[in-house]
Amino acid sequence: MAETKIHPSAVIEPGAEIGAGVEIGPFCVVGPQVRLADGVVLKSHVVVTGETSIGSETVVFPFASVGEIPQDLKFRGERARLEIGARNRIREYVTMNPGTEGGGGVTTVGDDGLFMAGAHVAHDCRIGDRVILVNNASVAGHCVLEDDVIVGGLSGVHQFVRIGRGAMIGAVTMVTADVIPYGLVQGPRGHLDGLNLVGLKRRGASRADIAALRDLLEALGQGSFRDTARTRAGTEATSMERDVLDFILGPSDRSFLTMKS
Repeated sequence: MAETKIHPSAVIEPGAEIGAGVEIGPFCVVGPQVRLADGVVLKSHVVVTGETSIGSETVVFPFASVGEIPQDLKFRGERARLEIGARNRIREYVTMNPGTEGGGGVTTVGDDGLFMAGAHVAHDCRIGDRVILVNNASVAGHCVLEDDVIVGGLSGVHQFVRIGRGAMIGAVTMVTADVIPYGLVQGPRGHLDGLNLVGLKRRGASRADIAALRDLLEALGQGSFRDTARTRAGTEATSMERDVLDFILGPSDRSFLTMKS
């Protein structure tokens, strides 16, 4: 079993749960309701507070603030949680906030994510596995980012937006509506710009899968996304097409980013 290492200058408040092999570096602060699973590393000058759990082997870099109260004026000190999965890399100056009563009370972050310097995850978000937020990307409250999403540097995601699995958001982009799975979004006022072909190839999508998604995207561009998805819902579809159709028919009343005319 790995040895737990806590620097003498770190402040660990009574009640905090520290797993085996955890490393807590100089000048870190760990609050009384924090749970650090086995192998978590807090480099230095990290603050972890609130009712926050961090999964095994996650590494948090200097000056990150994890679990501090939401940046929501409606927050009144109610019980709220932040749950972070395993093997994440949370870089310098990242901020992650717990939930609020109005949003379900919990923010969740999956496994194997990379949150680059200055990125922000707001209250009541649900972040999937293998998500990457590039430097200074910000995700507002109540957003859903499914597995394998990448949000480019200096980009912002509007509150309540959903981004489907495998989608890519380019740098310096404002995302104001839902993004279908495997979509590519870019432009200062984000618009759908086709498929995330690089991401699809990395995940092993076949030419047939990509061709089917292109056909579906063309059909969606002919009218209402929801009407088209309802029409196709009962037809034969690949698993990736089904991801897109299920996402469009999912629980949201927001509009979708579309292709430029």
